[in-house]
Amino acid sequence: MSDETTTGTQDRPSPRERAPGAGEGRHEGPRGGGEGRHEGPRGGGEGRYDGPRGGGDGRSDGPRGPRAKRRRGRGRRKVCRFCADKALSLDYKWAYVLEEYVSERGRIVPSRTTGTCAKHQRRLKIAIKRARNAALLAYARS
Repeated sequence: MSDETTTGTQDRPSPRERAPGAGEGRHEGPRGGGEGRHEGPRGGGEGRYDGPRGGGDGRSDGPRGPRAKRRRGRGRRKVCRFCADKALSLDYKWAYVLEEYVSERGRIVPSRTTGTCAKHQRRLKIAIKRARNAALLAYARS
């Protein structure tokens, strides 16, 4: 038995060893030399993967043509419930209010979903954590 089989690392060349002539001239990237590769903006070349169904560039032909942009309607902007209703205060004792801002898995619902402003989202987070600690609010719904 030789030392090469016991260590297992002797089979692979070290990162500093290179093939003769490799790396001469320009810098090589992590994928190797640039000879024979397509040098377009997206790389590509002969070995480019065309997707599971093959062909095409991934864009589907929509009703307005192959390159028509889709419009996404943002709809109405959500208003912070606590800014709109000044009588509604954020208190950890009001578990029925805080339950609406906790998902079924027990996660705090993000402000982009609820429309809560940043100031009230921070206060909401603190109130939910305090209510959980005081056992007024469950960590996760069962």
